[in-house]
Amino acid sequence: MVIRDIPYLDTQRQLQIGAIVTKLVLVDKERVTQDDHQIFFAGAIPHNLDGTPIPNLAGGPTQLLLSDACGDVIVQRSFSNKPKIAQKFVDFFEKIESYVAIISGPAMELHGANPYTFRTVEEVVSDSVFKFQDTLTSRAEITDLSAKFKDDVIAVIGLGGTGAYVLDFLVKTPVREIRTFDLDAFHVHNAFRSPGRLDPTELGKTKAEVYDSRYENFRTGLSGAPKLLDDSCTEDLKGVTFAFVCVDKGSSRSGIFDLLISMSIPFIDVGMGLNRKRGSLNGQLRVTCYSSENGQNVRDKGLAPLVDSQDDLYKTNIQISELNAFNACLAVIKFKQLRGFYFEEMSNYHLLFEVGDLKIVGESDAKED
Repeated sequence: MVIRDIPYLDTQRQLQIGAIVTKLVLVDKERVTQDDHQIFFAGAIPHNLDGTPIPNLAGGPTQLLLSDACGDVIVQRSFSNKPKIAQKFVDFFEKIESYVAIISGPAMELHGANPYTFRTVEEVVSDSVFKFQDTLTSRAEITDLSAKFKDDVIAVIGLGGTGAYVLDFLVKTPVREIRTFDLDAFHVHNAFRSPGRLDPTELGKTKAEVYDSRYENFRTGLSGAPKLLDDSCTEDLKGVTFAFVCVDKGSSRSGIFDLLISMSIPFIDVGMGLNRKRGSLNGQLRVTCYSSENGQNVRDKGLAPLVDSQDDLYKTNIQISELNAFNACLAVIKFKQLRGFYFEEMSNYHLLFEVGDLKIVGESDAKED
C-alpha cells in the first residue's frame, strides 16, 4: 500500500513531500492483514520544529523496488514505531494515522500542510499471470528479481515424476506462459510421485489434462497438450524461450534434442538412475544444461542417453517422490541462475547428485576442449 502526499520538514525546516509504503498480507482476494508495525518511507529524515530529527523512528536507510505503477515513489528508509502499551496497531487506519501524526505533525504546524489530499491513483490493470496477488514476492522484497521472468515462455516436455515437480515450481514463478507436453495417462502410480492432491476423477485422463485442471485456478498462461514431441513439432514450440526435458526414453530424448537445438531454444534435461545396493537404494540425479550457443556441443558429449537399450525392456524404473522433487529443484534453480534470480558462483552446465554420499559435482565449461 502506497500513501503519497505525506508532508514533512527537512534539516532546514523546509516543506517536503514524501510517501509511506507498507506491506499488505492478503488473507484472500478481498481481505488483508498487517505484516508488522513497520513502514517504508520515500523521503529524507523528517525533522522537528527545532530542526532536530524526529526521535523514536527506528529503522534506517533502505531500498525497496516497487512496481512500475509506483515508479514515482523511491523508498529511501524504513521506520519502526509501535504503540507502547498494545505493542501493535489495531488495523491499517491506526497504523497510518500514527505515522502521519509523527512524520507530518511539525510540517502541518509550521507550514499548514495537509496530508489529507484524498488524491487517488487510478487503478492500474495488472499484467500478473497470477489469479491471486503475489504477496510472497513483495513480502520478501524481491519484486525486481521476479520481474526477470516476465517475458519467458517455458515448455515442460514430459510430466512424469520429475516433470510434474518442475511444473509445480514453475507455476509459482511469474513466467508469462507454460506449455506442457505429455501423451501418457495419469494412473495411480503417478500419484505417488507427483505434487498435490489426488482426485479419483483424474485417473485415466491425460497428464496434460490433469495438471491443467490442478493449476488453472492459480494462474493464467498454462496450456497442456496430450502429445509426444519430435523433430517435426516446430509449431508447438514457436515463441518458447526455455524448455525442460523430462523424459526417460533415449529415443524420445534424441528427437526432442534435435528439435530444440535446431530452433536455438536453450533447455535443461534431467535424469535419474536408481538401483538396489546392499539392500538399499542408491544412484544419481542428473541436470544438464544445453545453451542456445553450445547445445550441439553438449549433446555430442553424450551426457544423456539418446538411444533405447534392449535392457530397458526388463529394467524396473525406480522413482521416488523426494528424489523426483530434488531433481526438479536442481533444474529449476539452475534455470533461475541463468536468469540472474539466484547467484551463481560457478557456471556449471552439468550436475550430478549422488544419493549415497549426498554430494553434488559439476562441470563448468561447455566449450569444446
